[in-house]
Amino acid sequence: MTLHRLQATPSTQDVLHDLAASGAPAGTAVVAELQTLGRGRRGRGWESPRGGLWLSVLLRPGDAPAIEVLSLRVALAVAAALERMVPGMVVHLKWPNDLILSGRKLGGILCEARWQGTMPGWVAVGVGINVTNQIPAELASRAVGLASVAPTLSAEQLIEPLVAAIVAVGGSAGHLSAAELAAFRSRDWLAGKRLQQPLAATAGGVAPDGALLLECDDGSTQELRSGTVLLADH
Repeated sequence: MTLHRLQATPSTQDVLHDLAASGAPAGTAVVAELQTLGRGRRGRGWESPRGGLWLSVLLRPGDAPAIEVLSLRVALAVAAALERMVPGMVVHLKWPNDLILSGRKLGGILCEARWQGTMPGWVAVGVGINVTNQIPAELASRAVGLASVAPTLSAEQLIEPLVAAIVAVGGSAGHLSAAELAAFRSRDWLAGKRLQQPLAATAGGVAPDGALLLECDDGSTQELRSGTVLLADH
C-alpha cells in the first residue's frame, strides 16, 4: 500500500485522479485530515472537518459490470471491516452509497470512474466516515459519528484496515454474487420501507447489477439504477 498523507486538500479524490493518470498502481491511497471541497454523489458538498476519515483508494477493475456494483461491493467490505473493529456494532447500508448507524448516516462511498475508450482505466473510491469530528447541530438528527459507540477509536486507526478491505474487493469481476446479495439483504436499511421518490413504491432490495428494486402498488417491479430515494415519512 502506498499512502499519501495530506494535512489539508480540496479533495482527496482529485489528488488520487492525478496520481492515477500518472500511472499509480491499484491500492494507492490518499488521506487528508481536512478537505475544503469534499464532495458526495451528484456533486453535493461533503463536510470534511478534522477528526473524520477522508480517504480515497485507487482501483483498476478489469470489466465494466464490476464498476456498476463497485459502490455496493465497497460498502459491504467497509461495513464488515468497521464491525470487526467495533464488536457489537451493526452497520446498515442505504442504497446506493450510505453507511448507516442507528438510523443515522455514518458515512458514504463515492466511486468515480475514468475510462480509456470502452475499457475502465481506473476508479477513485472515496470513503468519508464521521469519527470524532463534531456533527453540526442541524445534522444531528440525521448524521452520527463512530465516537458515539467507540469513543477511543480514531480516524488514523481506520486507514489500514479499510484500505485493505477496499483493495480486496477491487479485483472482483462481474455483478454481485449470490453471497454478496445475501450480505446486502442482511444490511439493507431501505428494505420494506415506503418511498415517495422517485415514485410511490416499497423498497424491495437490489438486483445483481446493483439496481434498486421498487415494488409498485400495481404489483409490478421497477428498477432504479441511479438517482435519489426519499422516504414517504421524510
